Amino acid sequence: MMEPAGLAMVLLLLLLAGVLGVPQFSQRFRGTAGHPQSILYTSAVIQLLLLGTAAALAEASGGGAGWVLVGPLAVVAATAGGGAPTTAILQLSFNASHPEHQRVLTGPDGQKIFNEELEAQPVLRGGAWIGVLERLAVASTLIMGWPEGLAIILAVKALGRYAELGKSGAAERFILGTFSSQLWACACVGVAVLLA
Repeated sequence: MMEPAGLAMVLLLLLLAGVLGVPQFSQRFRGTAGHPQSILYTSAVIQLLLLGTAAALAEASGGGAGWVLVGPLAVVAATAGGGAPTTAILQLSFNASHPEHQRVLTGPDGQKIFNEELEAQPVLRGGAWIGVLERLAVASTLIMGWPEGLAIILAVKALGRYAELGKSGAAERFILGTFSSQLWACACVGVAVLLA
């Protein structure tokens, strides 16, 4: 069984890892530009380090803390904290030469055409809200001991985005965003499993 001070430290690190991601959402939910990339990357790295440290301390503790406090805290950290790491991964994968990021494209015969459709509708809008709900669902199903729920979550998300996945770059962003978001949620629940 873990000492109370050690348990408190792991829970604090887990909570901080989640809470540090909250400011990243404030501007995105209002529809304004996000934080500068340096702040985004710094936040993501700090969150990953905090979560990794919490996992290492939880592993060394031997567990025995129980699910009453640990489970809900892991769900909160998973839900609130995954935005910055996910956005950082999407930003790192950005390729300025990709058609989705160009205002002027070439048509089938090589002629230049204006890309009104891509200018008017960003690829995969609403991803921040979807990511929050996705991480909440993933963490909750894992905490409840129902990993089969992950298949349902993935299916619902894929069906909801099916019409948009044909747009240039959408499938790649969908896969990167989904994997990074769900890995964050699974890692937070993993810390709880190590403690419980």
